[in-house]
Order: sequence, then C-alpha cells, then structure tokens
Amino acid sequence: MNDILIADSGSTKTDWCIIRGNCSQQRIRTSGINPFLQTENEIRRLITDELVSQIDVNGFSSIFFYGAGCTFFEKSKIVESALKEHFNAEVFVASDLLAAAHALCGHKEGIACILGTGSNSCQYDGKEIVKHVPPLGYILGDEGSATTLGRLLAAELLKGRLSKEMEHAFYEEMQMSSEVIMDNVYRQPFPNRFMAELQFFLERHIEVEEIRKIVENSFQSFFRRNVMQYDYQHLQVGFVGSIAYYYRDVLASVAKKENIQIGTILKSPLEGLIAYHSKES
Repeated sequence: MNDILIADSGSTKTDWCIIRGNCSQQRIRTSGINPFLQTENEIRRLITDELVSQIDVNGFSSIFFYGAGCTFFEKSKIVESALKEHFNAEVFVASDLLAAAHALCGHKEGIACILGTGSNSCQYDGKEIVKHVPPLGYILGDEGSATTLGRLLAAELLKGRLSKEMEHAFYEEMQMSSEVIMDNVYRQPFPNRFMAELQFFLERHIEVEEIRKIVENSFQSFFRRNVMQYDYQHLQVGFVGSIAYYYRDVLASVAKKENIQIGTILKSPLEGLIAYHSKES
C-alpha cells in the first residue's frame, strides 16, 4: 500500500493526481476546495460526489493536499478531517505557497513565487518556508498579479493616460463602458475577479510599448517590494501561475534589469509536485 494522492487546489478547481510506482497514473479535476469559503460538511460532500465516485479510495498510504486557504492550522484541519472521512491514509495539508516551493525548488534552497490572480512569495530552505513577505491582497499589495495588472490598466484608461488608439481598442474589444468598469469595481461583488479579467487586453497587446510598460512596472514593483526582501542575490527565483507563464519573456527581461536570476517557470505546480513526491516515495 504505497499509492499517493496529490491535490493542487484553488477556489474554483482542484487537480488531483494518483501516483503508483513512481508514475502518475490517473488525473481528476473537481470543484475547488477552500476552507475559508466552505464548511467541513460542504467539503466532505464535494469529495464524496466528485472524487470518491471516480476512484477506489483503498490502497493509499499518503495524501498531500495543497490549497488556497490552507495557511492556518485550524483551516487545514477542516480539509484534513474531510479527507480522513473517506481515506484511511496519512493526510498532509499545506498552503499553495508551499506547493509552489516544493514544485519549483524540490529539496534545494530557493525563492518561490506565485503570479496568478493574486501574487505571493517566500524563501525556502529545501525543507520549509523560512521567510514570507505578506502579499496583502490587491488593495495593499498583490504586485504583478492579474488583478493588479487589470487595476492598473483600468486606472490608466479612465484617467485618459492611454493613447487614443489603445483607448478605442479597449472599448471595442472588451465591450464595456467606463460606467460599467466603475460599477464592477465599486458596487458589484468580487471586483478582484473583474479586474483580473481585464488583463487579457494587456496580454493581447503586449507588443505595444505603453501596454508593455504597465506590465513591466508591475513586475518591477513585485521584485522590489517582495523578492528583494529575500536573499535574492544568492538564490534562484522560480514562479508558478498563469501570469508568470504567459508573460515570462517580460518577467525575464525585468528580472535581468534588477539583477535577479530567474529559475523555473511553471503554469501549474502539479507537474513539479508529482516529481517531488515521486522521489519522496
């Protein structure tokens, strides 16, 4: 009995992978699990309906669950208890930031970063996180994230700082008015999700200098306010997340200007977690 189950979970989806004999054998996607947003009973029902219905729960020695909302002990215990309801296995629950560190650095020292809807970072000693600069969310922090990129774009647009060509292109492509933007940011729920969607305009026009500058400035801010608080001069800096992956050329260019050595860039941590836990088993 040495099968391993790995989970990489966010608020909207969870990717699961079964490892048998050091090989990934089966992958499953379910809805997201976040103990800040769901009760233990809701998580149990989700596991029953979406995961247990697809796999044989017997034969697992270990379950490694990495997720958003699993930073604090009491929240991690909620997920652990829900999993133990279904599996007779040792359960390890940790944050998405430790998932990034394991996926990017393995058993080596390094700086692990997340650039997705939000942003985060840490210094890792090969075993655990030894230093963490708080991300602070999209109002006070989250530099370099999709939400922050969207917020910066909206601010430049609404203050009339974009060229007429880019202003016209935005309203034409995004099919929204300035009133719609203001309403979604200040009156509707989940303004962070709305602003994160705006960054797709930046991605499509990244070759335009004024657009590229918005992205470069945000990445520079991420490096200076976060990464430079670690031992960045002696350690490689790795990234997971869609923003890091799709803007990797811009990210690398800004890093070079800041004398920061970029390591691995992954769209998702799952592949790195499979490699990490395959070696462990």
